[in-house]
Amino acid sequence: MAKTTRKVPALNASSMADISFLLLTFFLLVSNMDVDSGLARRLPPPPQTEEQTTVDVQRRNLLVVLVNSQNETMVTNQQGTEWYTNAEELRGTGSKVALKDRVKEFVLNTSNSEQLPELTEEDFGPPIGIVPVTDQHVVSIQNDATTSYKTYIAVQNEVVRAYNELREEGARKYFNTSYDELTEDQQNQINDLYPQRISEAEPKNYGGQ
Repeated sequence: MAKTTRKVPALNASSMADISFLLLTFFLLVSNMDVDSGLARRLPPPPQTEEQTTVDVQRRNLLVVLVNSQNETMVTNQQGTEWYTNAEELRGTGSKVALKDRVKEFVLNTSNSEQLPELTEEDFGPPIGIVPVTDQHVVSIQNDATTSYKTYIAVQNEVVRAYNELREEGARKYFNTSYDELTEDQQNQINDLYPQRISEAEPKNYGGQ
């Protein structure tokens, strides 16, 4: 009697693609992805010529922010010098004045101090009108070539946060609304009132000093 060979039934794999897609979607939804904090800054347009121009800045108009190889930040101007040893101190923990607040004080010079940038009156149009501003101030940021990226970003964020707060406060004062709710023309008025005058030097080997 001849033996009969049974065929093994084929495995139906038609639904494997759907299962794989569902698993991929699940992991994308529940996974956390690290995102580096960055800066939103509009860079100035490139010069029309290749000529290098040197701008002389009076000492009172200059706020210098130096970050060394030990990730310590020194902030100095004619009023004095402050040291920050970590990102928490930059944000104003303990007895430290936050870096953003030092920048705001420097930019505004509400006390008309001779050790802070000189005030000049400018007309910014209605409803702002003629107000005194420090139109020649410069915040100079310099870091060591070995400064950690984390510290560099922390310093940058605090300086930019100072200008963002000034613009928000200006929008509330002159337009009675938040900066984000302003029209483009109104935002330009506030930007002209508080321009980001930030100078960034090429990293150098300052060391720990």
